[in-house]
Amino acid sequence: MLRLALTVGLLLFSLTTDTPRSAMDSSPAAAIVLPDHPNARPVPAITRACIISVDGLRPDVLLRADTPNMHKLFKSGAFSFWARTTAISITLPSHVSMLTGGTPNRHGITWNQDLKFAEPIWPAVPTLFELAHRVGFTTAMAAGKAKFDFLNKPGTVDWSFIPTSSTFNDAGVAQEAVKIIREHQPQVLFVHLPGVDNVGHAKGWGTSEQLKAAAEADQAIGQVLGALAEAKVLDSTFILLTADHGGAGRTHGPDDPRSRHIPWIAVGPGIRKDLDLTTFPDLIINTEDTFATVCWLLGIPTDAKRVDGKPIKEIVERTELLHSAE
Repeated sequence: MLRLALTVGLLLFSLTTDTPRSAMDSSPAAAIVLPDHPNARPVPAITRACIISVDGLRPDVLLRADTPNMHKLFKSGAFSFWARTTAISITLPSHVSMLTGGTPNRHGITWNQDLKFAEPIWPAVPTLFELAHRVGFTTAMAAGKAKFDFLNKPGTVDWSFIPTSSTFNDAGVAQEAVKIIREHQPQVLFVHLPGVDNVGHAKGWGTSEQLKAAAEADQAIGQVLGALAEAKVLDSTFILLTADHGGAGRTHGPDDPRSRHIPWIAVGPGIRKDLDLTTFPDLIINTEDTFATVCWLLGIPTDAKRVDGKPIKEIVERTELLHSAE
């Protein structure tokens, strides 16, 4: 009861203070998460998170293309090129799983079109933005496809850019993300880059045209990372670079390994460097684990009964000590 009273008191204080959300302290989790909370942050230096999803990025395309920023990221962190997206392997359901920790059967978003409903439909489980808001984090999203409006539940995303058409390019998304970072420094940020997927459908997966699109996505990632550094928050930010699916030919389909395998690259303070996560033979990384890992690192409480993902604790330095303490 005492913990509940303290939590309510802190939330009421945040609602009544005159300080705008964008001007909150740069490490809110340290102040908001109670010291004895079971989800207290395992890496105190991490107070922010930025998830970057390159739509349609098959791992081998990342490795073949001219992608110096992405190469630098995986060499600077813990990574797997054998992570798995949802079995359905399509954009909207996979991204909702990435940002809710639930499979499509759990979150209920099983379509991939920008459908117009008489009443708004949101995922059946809370998104990362929603849970982050509950403990006081500011949130933002910059996406390159209109269908991402299904993740923009009112009152959960402080700043967002979602186009009204699906033809926005990576450079444009990066520009919007940089603007959000410079003006607001959101503590939980999601960036979606659509170009690799768009070119895959138009020209084919693994083609020279798609390799060029991956290079353009890499440049956009460099701009986002540069903006975080310019805002002096990069050193406290957990970066997670991933994708929603791969593809073959000019499409991607259910449970096709060429569609299902995705890169999963984790970088930040306290994160192990140049670690191929396949060195843990029993560890299978799923896209739902992205949500669970970010929540774990930021100390955001989750409901285990409504989450299918697991935190990938192996990425943290001295992981063996964390496991022995459990």
